[in-house]
Amino acid sequence: MRRILLGIITIISLVVLAACSSSEESINTGSASDLVPQGSSQVETHAASENKESEEVAEVGFEMDGGKIEEAANVPVSEQEAILAAFSTYIESFNNEDIDSYMSVISKEPKGFSYETELQFVKDTFEQYDTARSAEDVTIIDYNEQEAQVFSSITIDLEQNSTGGKATSTGRQVTVFAKEEGNWVVTSVYFIRD
Repeated sequence: MRRILLGIITIISLVVLAACSSSEESINTGSASDLVPQGSSQVETHAASENKESEEVAEVGFEMDGGKIEEAANVPVSEQEAILAAFSTYIESFNNEDIDSYMSVISKEPKGFSYETELQFVKDTFEQYDTARSAEDVTIIDYNEQEAQVFSSITIDLEQNSTGGKATSTGRQVTVFAKEEGNWVVTSVYFIRD
């Protein structure tokens, strides 16, 4: 048991070191795959510079390394409620392993990851791991009629089903939402581990 836990912690540490060496700010962008191990021996991360699917990457509305978090002042109340409801569905449906609800708040044409890859990854994750994500300090930090950025402090608790190995990771995340067909959906995620 101790070896398994040590192995998981080592994997997470290696990913953090690899991310640090590939970017000064060690920003990962992608989706759920940035937050939990894929398979038993590797973690998939997506640095903004590695995004081959789209040259267009959203500018994150604050410094990922500890800038002051300020709420966007121009968000209409109805849109604020819709954005925060979509964010809540994004977190809660992942925790509940509800693939349909989770994918309902994922963009069909995301900027930061592939929809099909995300769907397969989430299925695999739910089969192999028990994960719980919690979000604090949830704040809409940037808004226009077509895009919103939601900051949160994220804690991820992970337990591998086959071994019982556990790990916890914390970090700051900006979840970028786009408005598609009148609904707010996740189009990219920027996460930096603490």
